[in-house]
Amino acid sequence: MKKRSRRRSFAAGILMGSALILVGTGYAVVSAETTPSPEPAVAAGSLEQLQLGRQLFLEGCSSCHGLQGEGIAADNATGGNGGPSLIGAGEASVDFQVSTGRMPLAVPEAQAPRKDVQYSQAEIAAMAAYVATLGPGPANPTEEQLNLENANIAEGGEIFRTNCTQCHNFAGSGGALTNGQYAPSLMNATPEQIWQAMITGPQQMPVFSNETITDEDKQNLIAYVEALKVEPNPGGLGLGRIGPVAEGLFLWTAGLLSLIAFAVWIGAKVR
Repeated sequence: MKKRSRRRSFAAGILMGSALILVGTGYAVVSAETTPSPEPAVAAGSLEQLQLGRQLFLEGCSSCHGLQGEGIAADNATGGNGGPSLIGAGEASVDFQVSTGRMPLAVPEAQAPRKDVQYSQAEIAAMAAYVATLGPGPANPTEEQLNLENANIAEGGEIFRTNCTQCHNFAGSGGALTNGQYAPSLMNATPEQIWQAMITGPQQMPVFSNETITDEDKQNLIAYVEALKVEPNPGGLGLGRIGPVAEGLFLWTAGLLSLIAFAVWIGAKVR
C-alpha cells in the first residue's frame, strides 16, 4: 500500500511538473509573438557619423566607460577612474554632458562642473548617435518640442516653483546641496540642455518623465527660465536674487561691520 501511494504521488508530481512546463513554454511563445522587442533609440545619422562617433568614444570615453560602454568600476588601490555604463543612456544624456563641458572628466569630483566644451557640435552629435546604438535611451528633443512660441510663462513659473526651486533657487541661480554637491545655475543653460536634463536626470537631479511633466509643461517651464535670463534688476546688485530679506540682512551686516571697523580705527588713532 505504501509503495502504491508513493508511486501515485511520484506520478502526480511528474504530471504536475510537465503541466507547468507546458504552460510556461506556451506563455513564452505567445509573449514573444505578441510583444515587440524594444528597438534601440538610434539617432538619425549616416554610417560615417556613427564611425566618427565610435572613434571619438574610444579615444576620449572608453578609458572610464569601457570599450563597449559597459562601464568600469573605480579601482581604489591604483586610483583608477571608473565610469558608469552608457548602455541605455541615450543620445540626450551624452549631448547634455559633453555640450556643457561636464564630460570628459579628467579628475573624479563630488560633482562634474560646467566648463569649456572640448568637442565641436558635429563631434558631439556623432558621439551621441553612437551611444544611442548601444541600447534604448532618451532621445534629443525635436525642434517642435523646443518651439516656445505658444508657451505659457505664468504656468511655467508655477511648475518651476513646485519642482525646481528647492534646489535651483526661485530665480534659477542654483544652490548648495549635501556632500559637496550643488544645483547649478540655469542662466547659461540652453533650452535644449534644460530639456535634456529633465529627461535624463544628470547626477543628483531626478528624472522628470512625461508622466510627471508633460511636453507642454516642459515648454512652459523652459519659457519661464528663458524669461528669468532677461528679467531686469531695478534694485541694482542682485546678490544672486536670494530674496529681499536676505539681501537686506546682508547689507545691514556689511554696514554695521564697516561702522565697527571705522570706530576701532578712530579709537586706535586717538590712543
